[in-house]
This record gives sequence, structure tokens and C-alpha cells, in this order.
Amino acid sequence: MRLLQLSDPHLLADPQGWLHGCQPNALLAAGLEQALPPGGAPFDLLLISGDLCQDESWGGYVRLGQLLRARDWPVALLPGNHDHPSLLRAALGRQAVIAPAAIDLGDWRLLLLDTHLAGRVDGGLGPDQLRWLRQQLLAADRPLLVALHHPPVPIGHSVMDGIALQHPAVLLDLLAACPWLKAVTFGHIHQHWQGLLPGRSDVLLLGCPSTHRQFEAVQACPLGRAGDPGGRIWELAPAGRWQQQLRRWPAASGRSVTPLAS
Repeated sequence: MRLLQLSDPHLLADPQGWLHGCQPNALLAAGLEQALPPGGAPFDLLLISGDLCQDESWGGYVRLGQLLRARDWPVALLPGNHDHPSLLRAALGRQAVIAPAAIDLGDWRLLLLDTHLAGRVDGGLGPDQLRWLRQQLLAADRPLLVALHHPPVPIGHSVMDGIALQHPAVLLDLLAACPWLKAVTFGHIHQHWQGLLPGRSDVLLLGCPSTHRQFEAVQACPLGRAGDPGGRIWELAPAGRWQQQLRRWPAASGRSVTPLAS
């Protein structure tokens, strides 16, 4: 199974609108076109890991739906802090799987978590969702990939660590105790980042770049292109085998690629 992960597009209701010196709608469209390597196989799922709509508007989600309909890929969406979950579900609930949810992908299962907290920039998981996650992990019978918007551990960024997932200890304990877990991925940080799940040296944590603007990188970009838009390709194989590839593509003409400090 092949997954394309994009993140933090920060779309606007105005398709020509500008945000931080960029046109986010055009940048997401470009990302959807350029993320697939030449000659690459089609994707089995598109995962967009949060901050879908900067102005949290009905029009923004309609624009996202229009972009998604132009491609014949199943879609999974995570609400981020720059989202309106009710509008998101109303606009795209029939077109995409929206967190919290579980998706079977061949020999794998993808668990989508919703870390949105109304009126806040940081994230959290309430007792009902933690209870659901506990049940999913206990019942697991195949390799698992978990996706959420907010990072569940500090990444070493003075700004982002203050607006990450709050009170993550319960989540981390649940994840560490599940032998089927293979990797955890998240957005929010607008950069590539790689670490290990506390207590599990065999489980990678991977942050995804944004299709919009990048924040100042904590770790060196493996491709040497920390300022460019990007995403990640996941290949999930039988017997729990998997690999991932960071992807970058040229920034749109006429915009700066200097990473934002925060």
C-alpha cells in the first residue's frame, strides 16, 4: 500500500488569497501534482495531517474538496488547530475519512487521531478518544501506523514545543504497550523531523513538512531543502515491513523559500 502524506496546507476560501507571502491553495495544488515521482505508482491513500483551512471557513473546505475531486485517491483528513471540525465534517464527511477513525490498508491499519482543541493552538486528546484508542490498540491484529496533527513529544523547537500535544503521557504509554505499532506521524511543525517513541526504540516518530511555508528546522533536511514545500511517501508491505521517503519540490515562482522562525 502506498500513502502520500501532505500536511498543513492552510487553505483559504479565496482561491487566489495570500498568507505569509504565499498562495496556499496554489501550493497545495502544486504539491498534489509534484509529490508523485515520475513513473511512480498511484497512491492508495492521501493523508493530509491537519491545519487544512487557515480561515476555518466553509469556502476553504469547499476549495479543498474541489482539489481532492480532481484526483481519484481515497482521502484521510486530520483536523488541526487551524480547522473547524464541524464545518470540515459537513463539507467533506462524504468525500473523506475524518479523524478519529481506523482505516484498513491491506495488511496494515491506519489509526487517525483528532487532537483539535476549540479556540486553542496546542492539542489534546479527551477521555472518549483515549478510550477508543485503547480499544483499537488492544484489538490490533495487524501492523499499525498512527497519525495525529500535534507532535506527542518535544522536538526541540522553542515555539512548537509550547503548542504541541498537551499531557501526552497517557497516549505515549498506550502506544508503547502495543506490539503491533510500527510508526507515528504528525504535522503541525512545518518541517521534517525524526525521533523515537519513548520506551520503544523500534517505533519511529516522523514529522511532515508543510505544503505551505516551512518553520525553522530543528534537524537537517536529508534532502538539503529545508525551505521547500514537501511531504512524505509511505510504502506499507506485508509482515510489518515498511519504508518512507521524504519528498520536496521547488517552491512556486516569485515566493521566498526562507524558513519562518516560528
